[in-house]
Amino acid sequence: MNDRRANVRIRLLLVGFGVLFAVTLVRAAWIQVVRAPSFEAMASRQHRQTIEIPAGRGTIFDRTGEPLAIGEQAITVYADPRNVVAPKKAAVKAAETLGLSADKLYPKLRDRAKQFVYIERKADAIKATDLEDLHVSGLGFYPEERRTYPQGRVAANVLGFAGTDNFGLDGLERSLDKSLSGRSGYEIVVRDPAGQAIDVVKSRQERNGKNVVLTLDHQIQANAEQLLSAAVSRYGAKGGTAIVMDPHTGAILAMANAPTFDANDFASAPADLRRNRAVTDVYEPGSTFKIVTIAGALEDNVVTPDTSFWLQPTIHVADRVIHDSHWRPAERMTVRQILAESSNVGTVTIATERLGGRELARWIDRFGFGHTTGSDLPGESPGMVLPYDKWSGSTIGTVPIGQGIAVTPLQMISAYSAIANGGVMPRPHVIDKIGGKRVGHGDGRRVVSRHTADRMIAMFRDVVLEGTGTEAAIPGYTVAGKTGTANKAENGHYVSKYVASFVGIVPARKPRLAILVMVDEPHGQIYGGTVAAPVFRDIARFALQYLEVPPDAPETKRSSSLVASLVAP
Repeated sequence: MNDRRANVRIRLLLVGFGVLFAVTLVRAAWIQVVRAPSFEAMASRQHRQTIEIPAGRGTIFDRTGEPLAIGEQAITVYADPRNVVAPKKAAVKAAETLGLSADKLYPKLRDRAKQFVYIERKADAIKATDLEDLHVSGLGFYPEERRTYPQGRVAANVLGFAGTDNFGLDGLERSLDKSLSGRSGYEIVVRDPAGQAIDVVKSRQERNGKNVVLTLDHQIQANAEQLLSAAVSRYGAKGGTAIVMDPHTGAILAMANAPTFDANDFASAPADLRRNRAVTDVYEPGSTFKIVTIAGALEDNVVTPDTSFWLQPTIHVADRVIHDSHWRPAERMTVRQILAESSNVGTVTIATERLGGRELARWIDRFGFGHTTGSDLPGESPGMVLPYDKWSGSTIGTVPIGQGIAVTPLQMISAYSAIANGGVMPRPHVIDKIGGKRVGHGDGRRVVSRHTADRMIAMFRDVVLEGTGTEAAIPGYTVAGKTGTANKAENGHYVSKYVASFVGIVPARKPRLAILVMVDEPHGQIYGGTVAAPVFRDIARFALQYLEVPPDAPETKRSSSLVASLVAP
């Protein structure tokens, strides 16, 4: 009986072992066949890691080869908390070496639910290397590039900036991001259970971004920014803009804004300071806009520089009474004198009696106002131009003198560059080369004939010699230009706030530079001839000497001519 029970128990035990073996066999088969791919992937994830190798961002140079935006070597420090043996000690060592807070690092390093945490993005390369030499378990290091701007504030509004991940966020850094960024590489690394790399199974070489060469000149740019900033401070102005352009090619040598910001500390600068106001913001230009009215009338052959008009102190246009900036009696003035003395009454008379509203609107369009210039500068505004079919009765009295129309500084200097370039308007630009290849910008387009351009230059010279722009004169050089003083409008009404400007061409005989200066809301003095013209003079004088442009009206020649004229019969 006992033997029979023993045999039953043995049989039951064998059956139990058989069932257990069968279950184990089925489980093993299920794991090896059904779940094999998922477990293989899990193992791969635990022992393999893909490390991205960022591409070096291209350098931005000025026309002389001076770097304006560069990549600085840095090292990012990270940790896998699961592999950190002593979180507290690791936090102290990392904090002491990198100059961080151990109290803030410790919670990160002890959180084993995470596989990756940053210790410091783009840390100082020397400090990070010192930390790596300490061989702290669980810490990892990989090289990165930190975008820096060696010139600080110089051209910051044009350059813009790149963020922590080296993507362009504003300005040229953003618009040229595809060219500057390149292509990242990667490595797939196999690690041992301790987290140490033992093999690289696959990799792709990174491709660095392309370098960019600009037409800006850091010396002319820095000088323009300094002089503009000083003027804004002197007159307690809201802000200002200055542009220096080669009128033959459209190459911009300087584009300054005041106030500005340091691109290395862009995060602390308000958006208003970071904007490139030379292309994004519009203003009513005032008398500098008379270039359109006078040039259009000359090109249409409805006036000549010597055509004269009998002008009253004021002129009525619809419900508007228009007067000059300074009182004068009724008198006869030529077109030349009207431009030199910046007579509003005279300019409106030419527009109403000789040109006409529809033709003036055509000339506004022909000079490019109401359209972007086609430059390579991001964020450019087309300005604000009222279509002719929306004009009211008084529009023909305000638009000819630069009121009731809004333009960008870039549009205005382009118009004057057309006159300096024999009537052909070049396309303004700041990009010269990308990746060593020159960027084409076209030959420009003709706006007026050379004959009209030459006559405009001659009349603009009178503005500086004996008109409202005498403060723009530069000893040894002929200068042509125009002053502008415009009321600002708020909520549809003109208020006691002004924009003072001067746009000039130098040397007038053989133009090399077109320069615009605009000061927004100056106090104390408001006139373009007083506020903006001296800034133009100082910017031009520096640029002419820096570029070694020879004088075209030396003092000795001028003195000899004066003596000859005095002794002539």
